[in-house]
Amino acid sequence: MQPELISFDLCPFVQRSVITMLEKNVDCKITYIDLAQPPDWFLKISPFGKVPALRVGDVTLFESAVINEYLDDITPPSMHPRDPLLRALNRAWIEFGSDLIGVQYMLSIAPDAAAYEQRRAELHKKLDRLEANLNRGPFFNGANFSLIDCAFAPMFMRLDLLQQRVDIGVYAARPKLSEWAAALRIRPSVTRSVIPQFSEKFRAYLQNTGTYAGKLFS
Repeated sequence: MQPELISFDLCPFVQRSVITMLEKNVDCKITYIDLAQPPDWFLKISPFGKVPALRVGDVTLFESAVINEYLDDITPPSMHPRDPLLRALNRAWIEFGSDLIGVQYMLSIAPDAAAYEQRRAELHKKLDRLEANLNRGPFFNGANFSLIDCAFAPMFMRLDLLQQRVDIGVYAARPKLSEWAAALRIRPSVTRSVIPQFSEKFRAYLQNTGTYAGKLFS
């Protein structure tokens, strides 16, 4: 039974699941919707009205971390660490990654310089905490690419796009974070997980919404 992933082409949480699908070689249909005007059928199957949602027959899963766990379960070997404590720790940091995506998004849509600087300070504080908890590279758990790497890659991709125009200082004095981001940046599943025109559409979105970051991109 071919699963169907309901997607919005700029959503980082959808990208998490697409990366997982590519890593696990899951044959999946992807259906794109407009989140500004979501179809009624989508609102009926998504309790939060958010993407991603994964339809498997008559069952719909929601929340990217849950979807990724399901994809991992049905396609062994697992992309989670085998040790139960390390596996639980990975899940906890995946939640931290979700929060970081939220901070990155709020930075991107900050309406003015003051709000932008406030979000940038918050981002740096969280990135410092992440740096302090990273160990050997190139990935979060070392040599093996894991579900937690799927979870953080979309955030790094968007920060990299912002950094092309504005020096946010993401990687300065954070060598472990820099190494991790570099490894994710060239991972085939990451590069193939977005639409071909993603960079241009992401920039256009920021510019068209009148955000402070959008002005910096102009």
